[in-house]
Amino acid sequence: MGEQVGFAATFAYSSRMTIITDPRCTGYRGVGHPEKPARVSRTAELLRSQKSLALRWAEPAPVTDAQLLRAHSRSHLDRLATPQDFDGDTLYFPDIGDHARRGVGGALKALELARAGEPSFSLLRPPGHHATREHPMGFCYLGSMAVAALEAKAQGLRVAVFDFDVHHGNGTEDILRGADGVAFASVHQSPCYPGTGTVDVEPNCFNFPVPPGTSREAWREIFSRALARLAATGPQVLGVSAGFDAYVKDPLANGTLEREDFFWLGQQIQALGVPTFSILEGGYSLDLPDLVLNYLLGLVG
Repeated sequence: MGEQVGFAATFAYSSRMTIITDPRCTGYRGVGHPEKPARVSRTAELLRSQKSLALRWAEPAPVTDAQLLRAHSRSHLDRLATPQDFDGDTLYFPDIGDHARRGVGGALKALELARAGEPSFSLLRPPGHHATREHPMGFCYLGSMAVAALEAKAQGLRVAVFDFDVHHGNGTEDILRGADGVAFASVHQSPCYPGTGTVDVEPNCFNFPVPPGTSREAWREIFSRALARLAATGPQVLGVSAGFDAYVKDPLANGTLEREDFFWLGQQIQALGVPTFSILEGGYSLDLPDLVLNYLLGLVG
């Protein structure tokens, strides 16, 4: 198993976790599409009923065009209002631009809470890490984590982004590549959608491709190496793109992770000793609510 890594700075976590959500995010669906409203509604139901973790609840923050335009072109924002599918995976829905903006707002609220010393998790859809500067793709319309990272940079912070979704965070990489004071690391299955992330993109984007069927122990070693690489950049805040589709029962990839691996991963992130916020990316198995809960329990120790 990988050794725990640590940052030079120390940070006292609150034992309370904040969940950021909005029921409106379940208001759209594509027939037979794996990115279902139940991903959020069932997870929220479990989190509200469980007794192991003290939670409070919050709504997404407002989002300005100025914040979005750090990450996306004006034509990208305008395209969200055009009633035409973006690709075979990324469908047009009425008000999808508003849904995507709320996803960004969840990441911004999570960043705000992290700066105040409170761990947080944005439980919203659609996900965001495949949306590039110019194009929605891969179920994603706006780069929620990338917008939040650039907001933190604008606030004068050194930022790290850790993406453990089984699919490469190509959109986050596209937006953040070359950004001073921002580091990005993605651990993902390869080969797999979207076919990127096989090499580092210098100077600040680090990729850790994992072959299909790799053992849980090897996944943990690779996670540890990715966290150590981010630690070397000395971040003052850490954003986590939390995708749970490397789970052994997820239908969209060939991961081997079990629920206890997500608990372990939460522990490793908590042990870094840096203000952290997390947002939901992928994860399409029926066990997603339990995987999220295990990750959050690890985060609060």
